[in-house]
Amino acid sequence: MSQSSNDPIAAHLKLSREALERTAQDSAIIDAARRIADVVTGALRAGNKLLLAGNGGSAADAQHIAAEIVGRYKQDRPAYAAIALTTDTSALTAIGNDYGFEQIFARQVEGLGRSGDVLLVLSTSGRSPNILAALNAARQRGLITIGFTGAKGTALGVLCDHLLVAPSDDTAVIQQIHMTLAHGICETIERTLTGT
Repeated sequence: MSQSSNDPIAAHLKLSREALERTAQDSAIIDAARRIADVVTGALRAGNKLLLAGNGGSAADAQHIAAEIVGRYKQDRPAYAAIALTTDTSALTAIGNDYGFEQIFARQVEGLGRSGDVLLVLSTSGRSPNILAALNAARQRGLITIGFTGAKGTALGVLCDHLLVAPSDDTAVIQQIHMTLAHGICETIERTLTGT
């Protein structure tokens, strides 16, 4: 056995590198990311907002992406409207208590979402009931729906106008690909909206 196969850190880095290389060479994934950047840019330019949701590590990723949009990615520029539906503990706990955990994002979409807004969900499995409920609520309200998932989550595409599939079934690697692509999307949005 090689040294790296006994070392979880080296093994994870190898797995991550190989998945990122597959992603970088997949024109369909890159085209999907470009389309997503265009859709979000169009919504923000029109005065609409980006709503984001995910569970666990994907919740943190939703918050990270929202921060890049509201704050900045690389440039000082106007703030754009983005809300991570994972951050309001009072709403999450009240909705979870009164309506069930499955409704924690859907209820917020119903209250905050308007036609022309965008809902971007992150679900490595593509099967999270609260994510599916949020997508259904968004479609009923006329939001544009975007899903980020992994290789086994393509069924999520039924509820998404745009789907980005990371070519992995390892949760951590899927999340790394999502954030790598999200950073590229954020930079594209920023450059387009600032004309740089």
